Amino acid sequence: MTDESNEQREQGDERRPRSRRRRLLAIAAWSTAVVVALLGAGGGYLFWKLNHNIKSVDINASLGSDRPAASGSGVMNILVLGSDSRSGDNGKLAGGTADGTARSDTAMVVHVNQRHDHADVVSLPRDTLVSRPSCTSTTGTGRGRTLPPADGVMFNTAYEVGGPACAVKTVESMTGMRMNHFIELDFAGFAKLIDALGGVTVTTTVDINDTDSGLHLKAGTTHLNGTQALAFVRTRHGVGDGSDLGRIQLQQQMIKSILQQADSVDLLTSPGKLYDIADTATSALTTDSDLGSVTSLISFAQSLKGIGAKDVTAVTMPTATAPSDPNRLVALDPQATDLWTALKRDQAVPESVLRLQQANPATVATASGTAQAGTVR
Repeated sequence: MTDESNEQREQGDERRPRSRRRRLLAIAAWSTAVVVALLGAGGGYLFWKLNHNIKSVDINASLGSDRPAASGSGVMNILVLGSDSRSGDNGKLAGGTADGTARSDTAMVVHVNQRHDHADVVSLPRDTLVSRPSCTSTTGTGRGRTLPPADGVMFNTAYEVGGPACAVKTVESMTGMRMNHFIELDFAGFAKLIDALGGVTVTTTVDINDTDSGLHLKAGTTHLNGTQALAFVRTRHGVGDGSDLGRIQLQQQMIKSILQQADSVDLLTSPGKLYDIADTATSALTTDSDLGSVTSLISFAQSLKGIGAKDVTAVTMPTATAPSDPNRLVALDPQATDLWTALKRDQAVPESVLRLQQANPATVATASGTAQAGTVR
């Protein structure tokens, strides 16, 4: 995903075609919101069915008042999580043991600026060691139980032990920013959404064979179905140095590929296709209770309709190898703090953070001289 310079951000959007400006932002939130917005005026039964598809969690009730103050300027912060649950259809797609637990396999903080014409997407590496604050569990048999704080634990364990509320509180503690919304998508939901969109197209520079994710692609351009796209965003050991940082780059590129595919689908002339996507997307989502209805998603979509693919800056939170464990990360300061401070002030991502961004392993050769993956068109 191409970063936009400060100068480009200051330029008006009038030069962009209106249809391009109406493309929305991310895998679950934006794709879902736009199709729901288009379908919202449909029949009562369809509205009722879509409404009942959406699963929601009352984050506000669980967190109470012990959190950063809400901004009154119009900025919006959204925590988007990809769950690695193996329950139900997820186990068939992802493998592993269905032990009833789930972690946040993918985590992104989406900051929408005051004018709602630009968004910064910050990926949070799941292997980052953090101080997890005390929180109230919203999941499993421990629902409603107060969990004690813990230091030096992996970021993705916050979701595992306490569900969405604990994940949100941990992110708010890390960033100092209030999360206005929470959106979750699991393995099966992602794959089904890709299939509903008609798949996505990627171009690789060499063959990719990753037995861990199940991704096997020949060099060149390939149209991926949902299962293959899921393998692409989960590919880790077959890309670059095998770290989660490399996989994050593929995930960010996949967002762009999905936006491009969604932009190519003429939903207005295909009511059946439109309904399939809306039904699939709403069924795949878990949201905070403020977004847990079709009406709320329509309003959400309308507030973001000025953001297109070129209006997005995607970065990874600056990290360094943890002194206590070479397989773990810690936030790199002062750059990580500078990033959150800039977003709190609704300013552009600092150049010091942009300079630290890892090269995309999709186009970078490994130490042995063999390129591992490819670019997303």
